[in-house]
Amino acid sequence: MSDTPVRPGRPTVRKLPQLPSAVRGLAPAPALRLSRPSDTWFKPALSVVVASAVPHLTLLAIGRLDLIVYTMAGSLCALYGHGLPYARRARAVAGVVLGMAAGLAVSLVTASLTGSTAVLIAVGALLAAVQKVLCDATRIGPPGHVIFTFVSSAALFAPQHLGQIPGHLALTLGAGAFAWLVALAPALVRREGPERRAVARALEAAAACAEDPGPRNRNAADPGPRHHNAADPGPRHRNAAAAAVHAAWQCLLASGRPTPVRRSLERLVVHAEAAFVAPGPGPGAGAADPELLRAWAARTRGRGPVPTPPPAPGTADELYGIDAERAVLRAREGRRAARRALLRRLGPGSPLLPVAVRTLIGCALAGYLCAALGVGRPYWAIVTAASLYQANITLSWNRTLQRTLGNLLGVLVFAAVLPVSRISPLALVCCCLFFGFAAEALITRNYWLGSVAVTPMALLVLEFGGAHPAGELIGDRVLDTVLGAATGFLAATLVTNRRATGRVEQALDVTDRARAAAERTVADPAVAPTERDRARRALTASLVELREAGDTAAGEWWQRALPEQRLLAAERAGHRTLAATAARRGPRAHAPSIGAE
Repeated sequence: MSDTPVRPGRPTVRKLPQLPSAVRGLAPAPALRLSRPSDTWFKPALSVVVASAVPHLTLLAIGRLDLIVYTMAGSLCALYGHGLPYARRARAVAGVVLGMAAGLAVSLVTASLTGSTAVLIAVGALLAAVQKVLCDATRIGPPGHVIFTFVSSAALFAPQHLGQIPGHLALTLGAGAFAWLVALAPALVRREGPERRAVARALEAAAACAEDPGPRNRNAADPGPRHHNAADPGPRHRNAAAAAVHAAWQCLLASGRPTPVRRSLERLVVHAEAAFVAPGPGPGAGAADPELLRAWAARTRGRGPVPTPPPAPGTADELYGIDAERAVLRAREGRRAARRALLRRLGPGSPLLPVAVRTLIGCALAGYLCAALGVGRPYWAIVTAASLYQANITLSWNRTLQRTLGNLLGVLVFAAVLPVSRISPLALVCCCLFFGFAAEALITRNYWLGSVAVTPMALLVLEFGGAHPAGELIGDRVLDTVLGAATGFLAATLVTNRRATGRVEQALDVTDRARAAAERTVADPAVAPTERDRARRALTASLVELREAGDTAAGEWWQRALPEQRLLAAERAGHRTLAATAARRGPRAHAPSIGAE
């Protein structure tokens, strides 16, 4: 497939409505509303308990609970990578452990060389900004940079000598290695577990799209005019299905060598893709029976055998193309391309740069303000500010409300449980393990609910080094929370992100080129099916990126006007082209016309 940019004639746009803005004011109710828990909430919850229990109980047995802060840094690495296939998870969690140790090393060396609060706060803010950018660029997923910042900021204000650093880092790396084993242990029981869950999500999203594709996509291959209703769930279902199918393909591509189970999963994704790209009746319609797709999803998610669907048109060619694409990704050139993509996300023109500046300024302001007011633990304010920064300022405002409410309720829980934790060292360890589990069990329902459990756990960690006055801990925590949240959000409003619109424009250009390439494969009967399928997956990926960029920019304040009409037109044309490529599957299929909208 040629990489030469192709700019096809853009579809005629007539009276397209404006996209609804993501900025809904500052109403607290939507930000605090509870949602359904994640379907995998128990995996990080159990992993962090197991990864923490062994080091905690070992240190309890030898009477060195004061070292738990260093082993906990490694144990918390078990929270990462639970959505990744095990082949990629092994590399990702290893990188998390090394990154955690690197941040901790910088903090410990700094703490041993200087006692200046101003220098320590500056280093803490810089580390928080770097950790935020690296986590966003690598897309490591939740819990993101907050755990790194919590560990490195706390270590900055812990008494330290240079001679102690190697031993403390060894404890972190040892606990991190055990966390790595815990994260990969489920592979011994269910090797394709992450792939099965990803494919089940794709089937469920495709079923929702097939059930209600929206009036303007009832016949996706028909290029006639359509009318858009802002309340129509069709575009939302279609975008969600595109993202889920794309994630499933990426999971399968990264899963390693094909196995019989993965072959069945690939066939299921072919059906899910056919259902969402052409959910209505017509020449491009796929296996769009919502009940059948949901039944497949339930069986795929379960512990029984993966369902074996009937072959969809072009399935054999599709799977051959997947094998070829997997081989390219695993080759040296594929790995180089992945590294180049990562460097582009970290480059000077990266849209992540304004968020990094927000993090740096907000964390520094929060730390210095708390230090000026005489708070003994300004790192709490640094962590509070760092936790606020999300993809855009609207989401950052929501996180500000969630963090503040959760921390304030959390100190009340800490006050209630503190007498229990002081019964014995074993009781203190058990309380920390309980709150670690509760935090992961609750945080997927809403961040504030998880913070109710995180706050007492963070306060109880201080008890391992010796008892502290409860009133002092509670007062400092409340003050740090309020000041950190206020200064952190102030920095978010002052540091504008005008690159958000530029990211949308770049995504539009990429989508135009991907759509042109896909249209060429549809129009040319001599094109190999593998080439056509690769072009379709590239177009799907570009549409997912376009929707993500649009949602991010819509929630950003004080920026250039969004090209909303062009974004809507590009999405509509892209999904019509996807439907056309689906209709072209199979050796005797004929491509429908891809007219202008």
